[in-house]
Amino acid sequence: MNPFSTLHLPTDPTITAPDGSDVRVLLGLSGGGMAHFELAAGKVAKAVAHRTVEEVWFVLTGRGDMWRKQGDREEIIALQPGVCLTIPLGTHFQFRASASESVSAVAVTMPPWPGEDEAVFVSGPWQPSM
Repeated sequence: MNPFSTLHLPTDPTITAPDGSDVRVLLGLSGGGMAHFELAAGKVAKAVAHRTVEEVWFVLTGRGDMWRKQGDREEIIALQPGVCLTIPLGTHFQFRASASESVSAVAVTMPPWPGEDEAVFVSGPWQPSM
C-alpha cells in the first residue's frame, strides 16, 4: 500500500454524479474520499439522499442554492465561495447554480463512495434540468 498520493485536479470531469453534476474524482483513504463537483450556470441537479455516506462540502467558486431536508428540518442556503456545509446520512438534498454562474465545490464523502446504487432519488423543491 502506498502511504502517499498526489493528484492534480483533472481538466475534464471523471464521471457524472447520480444528481447530474460533473465530478472530478480526487483522492481518498480508508475513511473517506474527496471529489470536485461542478454544476453549470442555470442548471438544477436531481434531488437525492444517500444510503450509507455522509458528506462535507466546501464551495470554491460561483453562486447557487442548496436545499437540505432531514425529518422536520428543512432549509435553503445560498452557495457562494467560502461556504462549508454538511450532508448528514439520510438527508434529502438538491442544489442549483445561479443563472449567470456555475457553482463548484469540493466534498469529502465518509465512508468512501460505495457505488452506483448509493444515491436514492427523492422529491426536491426545484424541477431538475439534468
